[in-house]
Amino acid sequence: MERRAVTVAEIAFTLDHSLLRPEITVKEVIEGCLLAKEYGCVSVCVRPSDLPVVVERLKGSKVLPTTVIAFPHGTASTESKLFEITDAVGMGAAEVDMVMNYARFLSGEFDYVEGEIAKAAERAHQGGALLKVIFENYYLSADQIIRCCGICKRAGADFIKTSTGYAPEGSKIPDLITMVKHSEGMKVKAAGGIRNLDDALAVIATGTSRIGTRSSKAILDEAKQRAEKEELFLYA
Repeated sequence: MERRAVTVAEIAFTLDHSLLRPEITVKEVIEGCLLAKEYGCVSVCVRPSDLPVVVERLKGSKVLPTTVIAFPHGTASTESKLFEITDAVGMGAAEVDMVMNYARFLSGEFDYVEGEIAKAAERAHQGGALLKVIFENYYLSADQIIRCCGICKRAGADFIKTSTGYAPEGSKIPDLITMVKHSEGMKVKAAGGIRNLDDALAVIATGTSRIGTRSSKAILDEAKQRAEKEELFLYA
């Protein structure tokens, strides 16, 4: 089994610090922005209405303001999703995480799903933002996940993402391995259930580029403590 050393800063730069729970207050959103800047996270991912707060608080930093679209079920109409993307980009979102209409996918309406993602990618790119597409893998088989990867590639998505964190289960290592293998140049994001350093290291070792988690502080504090005693390694 190969291993590669990794730094605390490299771990931090995979983290999209997630502030998506419905009961989070504005005070907690502001605190999350301060945390992300202090720890060097790559982004803060928030509910759309919180974007103005986050854009203002992250101004002058390297941390990206990001948000979610049609969250958490993906069942909004295509036009609603496109409006949400336009609105989010207009407020300053650098990336948008859109939930795929997996109910339509499970209904066999693959052209519908691909067409919607293609329109979403075009709309995001017009505004200079990247599009992440959330599959919600809990409801999909391995073969279906592979098919979703192909749909997203043809549609022009920038990232493919495992889950919202609102299904009964979040990201799983076998699913990440499948997604990375079939990503065809797209980046992969894991979300749901990644709460400690070993979870994060296992995810990064698959070739996954991003981790969505509200446990950024716990992960990075543990990484700093362990790095003081020994090198941090990825095992793949």
